[in-house]
Amino acid sequence: MIFQTNQIEWETVFVTGGAGYIGSHCIVELLNAGYKVIAIDNFTNCVNGNGEAPSLKRVEKITGKKVTFYQCDLLDRPKLAEIFDNHKIDCVIHFAAMKAVGESMQLPLLYYKNNLVGTINLLEVMEEHNCCNLVFSSSCTVYGNPESLPITETHPTGNVTNVYGRTKYFIEEMLKDIIKADGHKWRIISLRYFNPVGAHQSGLIGEDPTKAFTNLMPYMAQVAIGKKPYLTIFGDDYDTIDGTGVRDYVHVMDLASGHVAAVQKLEADNHIGLQMYNLGTGRGVTVLELLKMFEDVTGTKVAYKVEDRREGDIVSMFANSDKACLELGWKAKYNLRQMCEDFWRWQTMNPNGYRIESESKCNGSTSSNGIENKASMSNGIETNGH
Repeated sequence: MIFQTNQIEWETVFVTGGAGYIGSHCIVELLNAGYKVIAIDNFTNCVNGNGEAPSLKRVEKITGKKVTFYQCDLLDRPKLAEIFDNHKIDCVIHFAAMKAVGESMQLPLLYYKNNLVGTINLLEVMEEHNCCNLVFSSSCTVYGNPESLPITETHPTGNVTNVYGRTKYFIEEMLKDIIKADGHKWRIISLRYFNPVGAHQSGLIGEDPTKAFTNLMPYMAQVAIGKKPYLTIFGDDYDTIDGTGVRDYVHVMDLASGHVAAVQKLEADNHIGLQMYNLGTGRGVTVLELLKMFEDVTGTKVAYKVEDRREGDIVSMFANSDKACLELGWKAKYNLRQMCEDFWRWQTMNPNGYRIESESKCNGSTSSNGIENKASMSNGIETNGH
């Protein structure tokens, strides 16, 4: 859906965490929609190409358009302000965050400092530069253990089961307070998305984990191509059809189009205030169902082991995205098979991700201590990623 507006058209979108998995795919859609993009990243969750972003070089190849990129950490407020000084920015999409559920339970202070203080710095710099239009990358984790399914935006939030999710919840609460204080000035959309998977259909960009704490599908693919010995599934005794956790897997390009729809909605609506939207397919899929589909698509066998549940996991989570359909004109287009096909294309075209083979060895693609032999969140809740 293209929103019509009588305002001067927005030209430049600032993207935090732009070199990451979801950020890079979103930038493809922003460029294709005619926006100029300024992106920043500190390379916490993505590959650092000597201060440049390999993912965004690929984005430029896909789109034929330029991305202005800065290596910048949101905790570095002076550098962030300097970037805003040098550009006229119309809207911000805020992906940047530490994102691993398991890691967040081990390093809570690191997560609170990075995600909360970084967001406060960003909001302050935005306000100082009279840029008060924000699309925030939130998460279904703000809902905690669901009281009913599918989850709508009116479902209670706050009873969150992990530190990562609490950082998203606290940021949403900050955004509510900003609107209460300065609702005449700020326009904000919070996108609560579910479990991003897949890759761009070109196979040029995709998810390339840089930590042992990572998402489900990349580990499946690494096992399938022989780089990992097995996948670990945490818990097979949930009250589901096969005992494994249920999640709502959504194609990353569907999420990317959702962000463009959100930017267009902000541009068109002066009085939007703060709105929350779920981005999901509305279909719950178990870990084993996803694994079987992946095996069917790839013609491989993915070895796995089952271990006990972990703290912070929940049983089942899938979305009702009717509000996004009605108000943003957005609906997920891709099915589970397409998600697997597109990710497999990325993985087979780029067995070492964005790294060359020598870099992959130096960065520890194999591990003598075995930590990288386990998918740290195989029940899927961790796949928020920014």
